[in-house]
Amino acid sequence: MSNEIKSSSFEYIVIGAGTAGALMANRLSADKQCRVLLIEAGRKDDYHWIHIPVGYLYCIGNPRTDWLYTTEPDVGLNGRTLRYPRGKTLGGCSSINGMIYMRGQARDYDQWAALTGDDEWRWQNVLPAFKQHEDYYLGADELHGAGGEWRVEKQRLRWDILDAFALAAQEAGIPHSSDFNRGSNEGVGYFQVNQNDGWRWNTAKAFLRPTCYGRPNFEMWVNAHMTKLIVETQIDGSQRCTGVQVWDGHEMVTVQATQEVVLCGGSIGSPQVLQLSGIGPADLLLQHGIPVLADLPGVGANLQDHLQIRAVFKINGAPTLNVLASSMLGKARIGLEYLTKRSGPMSMAPSQLGAFTRSSPAHEHPNLEFHVQPLSLDAFGEPLHSFPAFTASVCNLNPTSRGTVRIKSNRYQDAPAIAPNYLSTDEDRKVAADSLRVTRRIAAQPALAKYQPEEWKPGTQYQSDEELARLAGDIATTIFHPVGTTKMGADSDPMAVLDSRLRVRDGRGGVIAGLRVVDAGAMPTITSGNTNSPTLMMAEKAAGWVRADARE
Repeated sequence: MSNEIKSSSFEYIVIGAGTAGALMANRLSADKQCRVLLIEAGRKDDYHWIHIPVGYLYCIGNPRTDWLYTTEPDVGLNGRTLRYPRGKTLGGCSSINGMIYMRGQARDYDQWAALTGDDEWRWQNVLPAFKQHEDYYLGADELHGAGGEWRVEKQRLRWDILDAFALAAQEAGIPHSSDFNRGSNEGVGYFQVNQNDGWRWNTAKAFLRPTCYGRPNFEMWVNAHMTKLIVETQIDGSQRCTGVQVWDGHEMVTVQATQEVVLCGGSIGSPQVLQLSGIGPADLLLQHGIPVLADLPGVGANLQDHLQIRAVFKINGAPTLNVLASSMLGKARIGLEYLTKRSGPMSMAPSQLGAFTRSSPAHEHPNLEFHVQPLSLDAFGEPLHSFPAFTASVCNLNPTSRGTVRIKSNRYQDAPAIAPNYLSTDEDRKVAADSLRVTRRIAAQPALAKYQPEEWKPGTQYQSDEELARLAGDIATTIFHPVGTTKMGADSDPMAVLDSRLRVRDGRGGVIAGLRVVDAGAMPTITSGNTNSPTLMMAEKAAGWVRADARE
């Protein structure tokens, strides 16, 4: 696929070849009568570290694969800024993420249905969309699909220290779980991952090749930046998105869409494109000299993310990656195991063991997720510590804090201001404090005693709610799950950017014809777990609606 322009008009234009965009392009181009253009700002996914599971260490913070965003200084993080990785390559975030297959809880989707007034989002109605593209390693059953494009496998390694943590969690009252994806993810167990025979399985491999590449009605441009949407006012006063303006690396190109433009730029990229196009908060647009096409205050609002608090415990008597990778001989053994068996540390997802539980008995449903790792470091991209250790990262699954994504200028080249506003509510600060107590309770159980766990970070000197909440601000970081910045909602919700079928509202009680946003930004509330697979489910449903609307 090259950027040589074959046509200036398509039935469908899909912006962004990431998680949602790859699936949308696949489903829409399955109709041979429809020409589909897929536009991606990043490069092809031909960087070898994308496909080796441990390669996320070399993709995050790498301009070849990451947008290299940073957040604004955050009061809740005691003034700190964070790196905010987002995938910039074919496959998007599915090319640099943790590969964890996680749907969330049934209650998440029932809440979406209530917020949008549309039962299509209830658990029993989204489950078929999850199953439609799933290829589950144990085969199909009432809750899993087989034969689809999205491969789900068990991990190809285990660690004594993680097995001991799982037993300790059970001693602390968390039940064992062999499958977190059956509607209630409460429990402790190893995560299932999006891998295929020890290789990362991203959405480019799943949905674009070889299928789309062999279709004469499919065209893809890479290294092509969407600069703005083209929205025209019709004779009857309504608005319609008729195409896009793209910088193809050499010149500005205008491309027409006769059916729909589907914006799949992600929770950061999509609100930026909408705002640059004149769709967003009027005061922000006018501040940057952008004519207002639709005054939608919700564009770039409602940002939600999972903030992880990383507790590090020094141990004795069990191998961890800190020790195994500390010498050239150890690294050679790790490389040889992956080369010959496609297993071992190089096949690792960033987190192998998971646990879902409650921060306190007052919570009706699990509101914490643990990502447990047989390693420790100061931050991703930093070297491993020299001592044996494990890390137990815990995040609040249902944060009440809300942030924003707002353009800083009218130039598409300039990154937007990302302000997550972490820990900005009393509830979130209380959950943060309680979550560290849950971590300590697990670490104190008999199953871990033989490894003599010692809390190295943050340190047991911090005990009160106030101390622990401030501590969370000092050490917590994103776990890379931004959602909600173009949320769907009911007609009565003035902050809803999209209707329940992901069509963009016009700010006057109708929608802008021919324009949808299909990505994690459309979530009204964040799912109770990792967000990649729920985004695929949303794209599956949206593709069906787009095709149905075309038939009508």
